[in-house]
Amino acid sequence: MLITLGVVAAAVAALYGLGLWLADRGDPLRAGAFSGGLPPAEHAVSRFHVRWYPVAMIFLAFDMEMLFMYPWARVVAKTGTSAVVEMFLFLWILLAAVAYAWREGAFRWA
Repeated sequence: MLITLGVVAAAVAALYGLGLWLADRGDPLRAGAFSGGLPPAEHAVSRFHVRWYPVAMIFLAFDMEMLFMYPWARVVAKTGTSAVVEMFLFLWILLAAVAYAWREGAFRWA
C-alpha cells in the first residue's frame, strides 16, 4: 500500500512539474490561439453580442432534453406508462420554452 501511495505521489508530482515546465510564461491576453490555428479576430476578453444568449439558451434546452432522454430510454421498459407520461410532460415544457423563444425572435439571425 505504501509503495502504491509513493508511486501515485511521484506521478502527481511529475505531472505537476511537467505542467509548470511546459506552461506559457507570456501574457495570457497576448498569447495566440492554442488549437484554433487562426489568429484571433478580437480581444480575448471581449464581450459577446446579445443575440448569442438566446442561441445559448436554446442549445441548453435541447442539451437537457438529450441528457434526460438517454437514462430514460434505459428504464422505460421496466417503469412503464408513468415514465412515458413523465417524459411527454418534460418534452411539453421544453416545447413551450422553444415556442416562447420562437415568438420572441430567437430564431431570427439578422
